[in-house]
Amino acid sequence: MKKRKTNNELAKVPSSAFSLKKIIKPFLCNLGLVTIATLLFAGSFPNLLFENGFSFFAWLAYIPVFFLLGRIKIRAAFFWGAVYGFSAYWLFNYWLSSFHPLAGIITWSVFLVYNVILFFFLKLAIILFPNKYYVVQWLIWLAYEYLRTVGFMGYTYGITGYSQWQMIPIIQIADIFGVWGVSALVVFPSVWLGAFFLYSSRRDAKTQRRKDSELCLNHDRVNINNIQKLCDLRASARDFFLQTLASLRDFFSKEKISAIIWGIAMTGTLIYGFIAQINYSDAPHTNIALIQHNSQPWKEGIREYRNDLEILKELSTAALNGEIKPDLVVWPETAFVPRIYWHETYRDNQALWVLVKDLLDYLSVQDVPFVIGNNDARRDPAKNSDPGQKYRIDYNAAMLYEKGINTGIYRKIHLVPFTEHFPYQDQFPAIYEYLHEENTNFWEKGTEFTVFSGPGFNFSTPICFEDTFGYISRVFVQNGAQIIVNLTNDAWSNSLPAQNQHLATAVFRAVENRRSMVRATISGQTCGIDPNGRVIAMAAPFTQAYLTIAIPVINSHTLYTSFGDFLGIGFTIAAIIILIFGLAMYIIKWGRKI
Repeated sequence: MKKRKTNNELAKVPSSAFSLKKIIKPFLCNLGLVTIATLLFAGSFPNLLFENGFSFFAWLAYIPVFFLLGRIKIRAAFFWGAVYGFSAYWLFNYWLSSFHPLAGIITWSVFLVYNVILFFFLKLAIILFPNKYYVVQWLIWLAYEYLRTVGFMGYTYGITGYSQWQMIPIIQIADIFGVWGVSALVVFPSVWLGAFFLYSSRRDAKTQRRKDSELCLNHDRVNINNIQKLCDLRASARDFFLQTLASLRDFFSKEKISAIIWGIAMTGTLIYGFIAQINYSDAPHTNIALIQHNSQPWKEGIREYRNDLEILKELSTAALNGEIKPDLVVWPETAFVPRIYWHETYRDNQALWVLVKDLLDYLSVQDVPFVIGNNDARRDPAKNSDPGQKYRIDYNAAMLYEKGINTGIYRKIHLVPFTEHFPYQDQFPAIYEYLHEENTNFWEKGTEFTVFSGPGFNFSTPICFEDTFGYISRVFVQNGAQIIVNLTNDAWSNSLPAQNQHLATAVFRAVENRRSMVRATISGQTCGIDPNGRVIAMAAPFTQAYLTIAIPVINSHTLYTSFGDFLGIGFTIAAIIILIFGLAMYIIKWGRKI
């Protein structure tokens, strides 16, 4: 039988061993919490294990984060925010490195910084509002989600609400609140349960300290019983369950009002979600053919461009001769690479002009309009004074062709930061030069929210990344668009999760404005989405295919169309006001003590 160490023997153990244990054990525990939070976050969205994401994870994804924040000091919040921000987005957006190694590093580093700041304010909420801190944390989190979508660095991937893209009844409230209403519902269980687990752990710690005190007073009598309890796993599990249940009962009695309000909001969301869905079978419909040629357009060379054009023509001809006659044919973003306007106008490259003429000849004999993604290059000395570049500027554009004649154009307004646009050349010349040396193709920003007049309907064409932002489709609809037609190239990612993550955001654009949406992509997800947010047809990804789909043409407006991201803005204003108030009260209270 192992002999118990006496107090004298324990005293001989170096104090450094106890100090090291006190550092390592909490660190490993905190690291475990961050690891779990990272896995839950990435697992909530489309990923390598769950093709469409496991949306239930999102309702619990931030519990480890909020529990962690209650355990650590405010100085440690900076470190753990950095670890969580970088690791979560590294695992979630791993595919960014396929575009360029720098793209991944920049994005992951940006979210490292974002979460350093976020964790500081979340921890500050605990200090300033010790009783209802979790409500303040909820507001801060929602404000953070909104703020990181605005401005040059705006990035919408990873907004919590998007994880619910297949939960059709839940996402119907987006036509009122946008994605922010869904995020508000999904984030709240994490903050509430995070506060509960923190409350429970503190209560258990107090109980354990009391037991330890009793153990010291009754060492010989209690020791045998304590060993027997440790050996009886069933008794330990039962005790743990009963203690947790008691903690939950006590916590709920203190914080039941917020939980009840959330329950009412959730019930109302589900009721509205079933009522708001409309059967559009009696609405007027139009047929749109979507072309997916599954070829990387960034490959340079006249042979590659010719091959892509032949594939596009072949798929389009098949769609035009199919059982369903399309009213419109849509090619993806930059599906045809040679600059149509440039080579038709200036003809400084005979081989490319011949290829452009081949395209225009094909379009001239078609009896339906075509939407084509292309680089719209123009000479503009006011914007490019370099004669060596022939004063050329480039727009990422969607062009409408009728009988081979360009009758409308939309130029991409919201460009991808660093890879398509960098407006700080004067402030950060070194970064600008580095991006240029890496063959970054900067586009000129468009200025007009174009609405095309189609055959019996009006439509607008957000290009690629643009359908991840609610405000863009909203303005299109306000300007008269009845259908949203997205042109996308995600082929560079070579990743099904990347394509599904993009699709998950696009679904919300349909619900927010109650508009049908179609997506013509190079490699997937080419599909049609009805105004309820349901994907009604989709071409197989990473295949050459066309998809002709009948979609309803809708004219009604929604509250979101009228008022936009008011809820996200409201969360941001509320979080700022509450934090300022809390800081003021804290300073006053601290001053009185002095």
